[in-house]
Amino acid sequence: MAGQRDNAGPLFATASALARTRAAPTPFMQNGLLAAALAYVIWGLFPLYFHQLTRLGAFELVLHRTVWALCFLLCVLAWRRQWRWLGQALRQPRLLGLYAASAALLSVNWLIYVWAVNNGHVLEASLGYFINPLVNVLLGVLVLRERPRPLQWLALTLAASGVLWMAWRTGAPPWVALALALSFGLYGLIKKTAPLEAFEGLTFETLLLALVAVPLLIGWDLTGHSSMTGAPASLWAWLLLAGPLTAIPLLLFGHGARRIPLGTLGLLQYISPSLQFLLGVWLFHEPLQPDRLAGFALIWLALLLYSGETLWRARLVAPRPA
Repeated sequence: MAGQRDNAGPLFATASALARTRAAPTPFMQNGLLAAALAYVIWGLFPLYFHQLTRLGAFELVLHRTVWALCFLLCVLAWRRQWRWLGQALRQPRLLGLYAASAALLSVNWLIYVWAVNNGHVLEASLGYFINPLVNVLLGVLVLRERPRPLQWLALTLAASGVLWMAWRTGAPPWVALALALSFGLYGLIKKTAPLEAFEGLTFETLLLALVAVPLLIGWDLTGHSSMTGAPASLWAWLLLAGPLTAIPLLLFGHGARRIPLGTLGLLQYISPSLQFLLGVWLFHEPLQPDRLAGFALIWLALLLYSGETLWRARLVAPRPA
């Protein structure tokens, strides 16, 4: 895309340039804020979808998501006639390594999330995405050498206190929440600095995942271990939806991550866990013990503090009209 900054150095300049040689994006896709917000709304409603596929184990469902998402992306790629960048990308070992890492993080995040939803842990999954914005701040400190302001440090301390409180009261840390937050935080960091545009990057990492997923699915089917053997047509219809439902929000997220600040991206992420939390309590009737609620309250307080400080700071530095 014309004018898009290349954050990855000269090594990826050719791949990035090829990724930009396409038709001008629509005004909707130019709006990174709207794209990221819509991605989080879709993700927040994902428990409704995964509850239709409880017949499949988490690992098999992730494999199917990968394959059908790739089919959807390749169809779009063929329609747009954009193949040149792919050959160039495949000839760059470091680019392969970067997107292999993002693909691995994405698959781990998918696997943990699907397992959590299908095993009655929607609330803990929502906790992971409540923590994630603060993980973004921490990654900014450790990786990008950013310097949080005092109130941001206080927010991180409060969130850590909430996690430690739940770990102490339940006898174990909330591993599902922590793994979801860390894996998606690292994935977002890679997408923030990756050289390819959102669509090309998502296609590339999904293609790398499919190199593993397709042989595994074929092997399971040949050995009679596939959960889809003899499945009704309605279940196949739900499964085929995994393609666009997986690719579209990731495409929106990748587009938004490259165009808005990491802090703004973190603020928008509250949409997804809020929807998941409401679904877990009111629709799936998961128990919300007082001890867990106290931990959630500390993390919510941290998020309010962080959000308020960020918005106040943005107003201070906003240009004044002449």
